[in-house]
Amino acid sequence: EVQFVESGGGLVPAGGSLTLSCTASGLTFGDYAIGWFRQAPGKEREGVSCASAADSSTYYPDSVKGRFTISRDNAKKTVYLQMDSLKPEDTAVYYCAANTMRRRCVAPRVYEYDYWGQGTQVTVSS
Repeated sequence: EVQFVESGGGLVPAGGSLTLSCTASGLTFGDYAIGWFRQAPGKEREGVSCASAADSSTYYPDSVKGRFTISRDNAKKTVYLQMDSLKPEDTAVYYCAANTMRRRCVAPRVYEYDYWGQGTQVTVSS
């Protein structure tokens, strides 16, 4: 059984930092591009980062570029999301998942991803 488990969420003030972790089991982790997504109440799930399997390329949308950094440790089957300069609009449940359709990151599309974790809540206070 494939499982992804996210951790590291919490409550931080605006301008603060958090590092999220996502650990996988049950799959050959290095074969998959891994994405981080977030979903705020009443909003659609949106991709905020991706780490390729094919090379070291990554992807960030403009909303988080320069503030978020994704990294992966294939030996530990873990991907990290370092989030700096957090804003109240970053408040959401954050999820990780594996891209089952491509190995190199492009703008994350929810339908390309599978094996979603349960999510971890990030709350940024103003």
